[in-house]
Amino acid sequence: QVQLVESGGGLVQAGDSLRLSCATSRITFSWYTLGWFRQAPGKERQFVAAASWSGGNTYADSVKGQFTISRDNAKNMVYLQMNSLKPEDTAVYYCAAGYKATMAGPYDHWGQGTQVTVSS
Repeated sequence: QVQLVESGGGLVQAGDSLRLSCATSRITFSWYTLGWFRQAPGKERQFVAAASWSGGNTYADSVKGQFTISRDNAKNMVYLQMNSLKPEDTAVYYCAAGYKATMAGPYDHWGQGTQVTVSS
């Protein structure tokens, strides 16, 4: 069974940084596009960033220059470095994986999410 497990969330102050990690198992990692999504209370889930299986990254306009996605194919890990956090970045952050997917998806597997709360 494919597993994606996020970690690294927490409560921080505005301006702080966090790095989220997503550990994957039971997938041929290098063939998967990895994405980060987030869902704030009362809002729909939104795309944050993706790292393509074939190379290249993309970001939502709202996080460009602020967040950085990276992947380690040797460790089957994907990361989201979040800098200069703002209260509006508060959300549950989800890791997702799509087999040879475009960065728009489809994403076949999802993690359980990790909470990020940014206080002002």
